[in-house]
Amino acid sequence: MKFQSVRGMNDVGDKDIHLWRHVEQKVRKLYEDFGFSQVITPEVEPTELFKRGVGETSDIVEKEMYTFTDRNGDSLTLRPEGTASVVRAVIQHNWMYENSTLKLYYFMPMFRHERPQKGRFRLHYQFGLEIFGVADPGADVEVLSMQSLLFKSLGLKDITLQINSIGDNSCRPAFRELLLEELNKIKDKLCADCHRRMDKNPLRVFDCKIETCKSAVKNMPTQLEHLCADCEKHFSGVKSGLDNLGVKYKINPHIVRGLDYYSRTCFEFTTDRIGSQGTVCGGGRYDYLFEEFGGKSTPAFGVGMGFERLLMLLEDKKADAQPKPNLALVYADEDGRAYCQKLAYKLRERDLYVDLDLEGRSVKSQFKRANKIHAKYVIAVGSREVNESRGKIKNMATTQENEIVLGLEEEDLQRIMEEVRS
Repeated sequence: MKFQSVRGMNDVGDKDIHLWRHVEQKVRKLYEDFGFSQVITPEVEPTELFKRGVGETSDIVEKEMYTFTDRNGDSLTLRPEGTASVVRAVIQHNWMYENSTLKLYYFMPMFRHERPQKGRFRLHYQFGLEIFGVADPGADVEVLSMQSLLFKSLGLKDITLQINSIGDNSCRPAFRELLLEELNKIKDKLCADCHRRMDKNPLRVFDCKIETCKSAVKNMPTQLEHLCADCEKHFSGVKSGLDNLGVKYKINPHIVRGLDYYSRTCFEFTTDRIGSQGTVCGGGRYDYLFEEFGGKSTPAFGVGMGFERLLMLLEDKKADAQPKPNLALVYADEDGRAYCQKLAYKLRERDLYVDLDLEGRSVKSQFKRANKIHAKYVIAVGSREVNESRGKIKNMATTQENEIVLGLEEEDLQRIMEEVRS
């Protein structure tokens, strides 16, 4: 019997893993350059954590969570998103105790029982950033500008930043009543999911993906038109901060995100290159989540980025991400093979990427392999080269050959390393 991976949960290997690692390292480097430290949380959390944090009207809680009861009778859920878990960890371990500002990032797998399609998986990896303890719009600007810088550094030019403000507990309740009154007038044009969401969080109707619903709510009043003075001031600070850094953005009053914990700024980076799943990353401010989880009032801002979706936009970079050996060693006989084994070992010990045939293939086949894996240099060794301690090193790009001393002493190894790294 042949086994297959679970539908919507993909293996990563072969040529894909090189692009994966290249981009992962690039993202980590940028985040750490901005002062963010990595955090890792368990893949399983109490189900109630996500019900209270993400919101019972969210698609995640209503339809998508992998939930089970363990042998102790506890309801547990495979982590569907990162923010709730990270906030739980910060409160549990009191990480804010010695930090007025805490900057964390994560790279972890998420699990959602969705219908697999392009850009949407049941197991996906997510990079996320969280800034805790900063109410100033400067936190919003830092995260948004950093994400913009990331896409720029990856050569992605067709990604658009869309921002909105969905108010806070001062101005949202009054707007909620206004919106609910208007929605009741067009209720017959809305889907069953929108009907269910209206009573608990009517803002969520703007997040519905059904075209008839999107058309019906197109002219509804928006929270952006009904902000209190403090929220208006905060949003102005976000816009002026982005303008100061030259980060381009569009204001979209229908961006509300699919999670119930957001307040004030929310945003999405979008593209039209991956079909209907056009959001590459999104997030916003969530100043009330700490209190919801039993912690002290703590302002916070975060972003989540689907890693597989990001890689889909970088498909044409796969060949560039493929690691290329600094040196391939080709042997003509057993004496050459024995020497090449020792030379490869010593060079690898000094952090050089060296390729060596393991199957005893012909010289011609070994050269073909060196071409196939794009080795930068080749040294061919047989009994004569071993006996004379001299050979030739070939630059595979220019075909130029230079004589080189073949020894295993430190000075000999250094000459070879200087040659292949030049």
